Parts: sequence; C-alpha cells; structure tokens
Amino acid sequence: ARRSLASPVVSGVLCPCGSPHAPLAEGGGSGGGSGGSGGSCGRSLCEASEQERRLRALFQKLDVNRDGALCIHDLAVGLGRLGLQRSELDLLKIVKAGDKDLDGQLDFEEFVHYLQDHEKKLRLVFKSLDKKNDGRIDAQEIVQSLRDLGVKISEQQAEKILKSMDKNGTMTIDWNEWRDYHLLHPVENIPEIILYWKHSTIFDVGENLTVPDEFTVEERQTGMWWRHLVAGGGAGAVSRTCTAPLDRLKVLMQVHASRSNNMCIIGGFTQMIREGGPRSLWRGNGINVLKIAPESAIKFMAYEQIKRFIGTDQEMLRIHERLLAGSLAGAIAQSSIYPMEVLKTRMALRKTGQYSGMLDCAKNILKKEGMSAFYKGYIPNMLGIIPYAGIDLAVYETLKNTWLQRYAVNSADPGVFVLLACGTISSTCGQLASYPLALVRTRMQAQASVEGAPEVTMRGLFKHILKTEGAFGLYRGLAPNFMKVIPAVSISYVVYENLKMTLGVDSR
Repeated sequence: ARRSLASPVVSGVLCPCGSPHAPLAEGGGSGGGSGGSGGSCGRSLCEASEQERRLRALFQKLDVNRDGALCIHDLAVGLGRLGLQRSELDLLKIVKAGDKDLDGQLDFEEFVHYLQDHEKKLRLVFKSLDKKNDGRIDAQEIVQSLRDLGVKISEQQAEKILKSMDKNGTMTIDWNEWRDYHLLHPVENIPEIILYWKHSTIFDVGENLTVPDEFTVEERQTGMWWRHLVAGGGAGAVSRTCTAPLDRLKVLMQVHASRSNNMCIIGGFTQMIREGGPRSLWRGNGINVLKIAPESAIKFMAYEQIKRFIGTDQEMLRIHERLLAGSLAGAIAQSSIYPMEVLKTRMALRKTGQYSGMLDCAKNILKKEGMSAFYKGYIPNMLGIIPYAGIDLAVYETLKNTWLQRYAVNSADPGVFVLLACGTISSTCGQLASYPLALVRTRMQAQASVEGAPEVTMRGLFKHILKTEGAFGLYRGLAPNFMKVIPAVSISYVVYENLKMTLGVDSR
C-alpha cells in the first residue's frame, strides 16, 4: 500500500479531533494535551494563530529552494522527503488548482487556500460515501456509491481500494485516513458536485449558447450521458413551447419596435391575436423545437473533441478552458444549424397565409434571396456566443462555489430552489450582456420580411440604431425576454427531472 500522508509535519497541520465537520479554516489543532478530544472542534481548541504556524511549518518544509513559493520541483522533493511519491501530472494539477495569479507556483496564501478548498471537497465526498453515517467507509459503501453512479465493481475490488488508504488494518476508512491520503493528492471530477450542479443540460431559456456540462467518467462510460442529453432536449422542447408567445413577442419588438412604433407587451399580444388568432402566438415554435436535437448533439460531440486538445477527458477543465472549449463547440453547432435560426425568425414574423409551412418558407427564401440569405446575421450571432457563454458560466460557477464554500456540509446537493436561482441569475446576466448582438442578428435575419429594408452590415445597423433610437434601441424586446426566463428555467427543470426518472437516471 502507498504510504499515508500522516507524517508528524502534515498531520500536525490538521485538526486533531478528526471530525469531518470541522473545516481546515477553523482547525489547526494542538499537537499536545487537548488534541485527544474526539468531538467537533471549535476555535477554542484550534486557534487561528496556531493553525497558521503549523501551515507555515509545512510550507517551509516543502519550499526546498527557500524562495517563498512552491513550484512542481519543490513539491516533488518536499513530498518525497515526507515519504510521499506523486507523479509530475499530479503535482501539476495541485499547482494549477491553487495558482490564482497564474505564475506557475504557489505562494503561502495560495497554498493555504488550496488546502482549505481541497479539504472542503474531500469532506463532501467522504460524507457522500459514508452511507451509514457512522464516520467510517467500508467496502459495501464503496460498492453502493459507485453503483449509484452507474459503475459496478465487486466487493474484492472495493477492498483493494480500501487497502490503499487503510493505515490500521481495519478494512474501513475513517475521516483522518481519507483526508491524510488525499489532502496533497489531486482529486478531479468529484462526482457529487458534477451530478448535482448540471446547468446547461437542465435549463433551457431558448438560447442554446451555454457552455456544455461536464459529465463524470462513469456517466460517459455507462452511457448515462445520452440519457441526460435526451432528458435535457425534451425539457427544452416543453419549456420553449410553453414560453413561445413571449419569444415571438420579443422577435416582433426587436424587428418592428421603434420610437415611432412603441410596442408594449399587452399591445403586442393583442396585435398578434387580432392578425392571426390565438394559434399565431406559437408561430416559429416548431422550428425552434426541432433545432434542439441537432444543435445539442453537435455541440456535445464538438466539446468532447475540443477537450482532448486542451486536456484529457479524464480531468475537469479549468474555467477559462471550459469557456474556450464551450465557445468553440457552440460556434461549430451554431454554424451547422444556423439556417434553422433564420427560418425560425422568418416563421415568427410571417403574416397569416404567407407560407404553408417550414419547407415552403425555406423554398421561398432560397428562390428569392439565394443561399446567402440563410446566413444573414451570422457574424453578430457568433460574436454573441462569447459574452453570453462567458458571463453565464462565470456567474453560475461563482454562485455555485459560494454556496459550496458557505453552506455545503453533508452534501453537494444544493436543493431545487438554490439550483433554480443560480440558473436564472446566470442566464439573465448572460442574455443581458449579449442582447444588443442578438437584436442586430434578428434584424439582419428579418431584412427581406420588412418591406423596403435596405441591405445593411452589422456595423451599419449598430450605427443606425444608435443614431435613430439611442442605446435603448439595442434593448428592444428585453422585457418579454426576461419575463420568460423564470418560467422557462422552472418548466425545463421539472420536465428534466421527470424525464430523467423515466429514462432510468436516478436522482440521488
């Protein structure tokens, strides 16, 4: 078995009570008299100054060249002296996880932050594995936990896993053994966090520009990923259909509203019903639903391929890497299905009797305007991916990490309300940032449907709107767009959860 991290220097840093409920940030532990307490520790037992002294001692032990920072070489030599052998890849992951200023090494503050954050994640995983809630993990609990993730292993294989961490030969692992083994060993793809915090798969607000979710290795190997995608696609179809009237109103306001034609929400609905009856509220929804499947499939496949060039498919990408991979995958998917985007806009803007259906609309566009018409607005659409995906991802990850650090104790499961709130806020922020580009895209797509509209470029259209309508003109239709976010997120979540159960993906 590999040697444990329980050397006197390392163990002295940690809280002696051994409680998985005592964060590293609050526990440094005394190595002497009071260290034998078996209950949960408080600041009275583990003073912050004593903790800092012990952390400093460990940092200095690892800082081989005494330059006040830990590089990969320092960690390799320092951990080797403590009897811990780590691969260069493991050490690189440790540095990447804690390196906030991206200088390729860890200063003392970054080192402390890494240990605190890492132990927090380890506690979540330990609690999720401890099914009996007795403070120990045995072979049966490992088998059950992996089975919940869709992975079947034998009890003999589970015992082999236990032996690598078990220091006292009891064939069970307590919190101390778990923490000591993993603390300076990178843990990637923590299943609990990935399982509970899926974002783009669950929430559909009508714009499929978000960065794709991560799937655990087990989900990819067992085929659960496609069930999640199918559930997400079904949820998106129901959500878009339920909010289609607001989406069509948004398109009409983006194209037709101006200072001289100031459309309001009630007036817009009245005008649509008067022109085409209640059914006209759903114009353009059919193609909007049809494009979910190809767009999601292409984006997922492209994302997985791009990940291979950035990192391995076995590890979690960092935020900026996920943004890069997700934006490129989104661009590939949007390029593939963009003609359907143009069709959706034209179908939403059509008058009663103008087209007999989607195919008739496509034939008319091709005949009168040529193939290039199917890519009008393509450039602002591509440019809109980065602000939308970037801000949506950054806000969601920030909210998620804030919740995990402050409120997650026994599980990474945030509950329905927190998940919905985070999804709603991040989607709203992403849409707000990219909305002017979305409006210009829609107007360029609709050029031929507006009689007498001149051929304009993206830059020319921006200048025209700012000149004639001011900055407010770039946000026409924003009210109905925001009105649909909360119902869209809520509906897609409820449908997603029900479809997931139907498809055999257990909610844990």
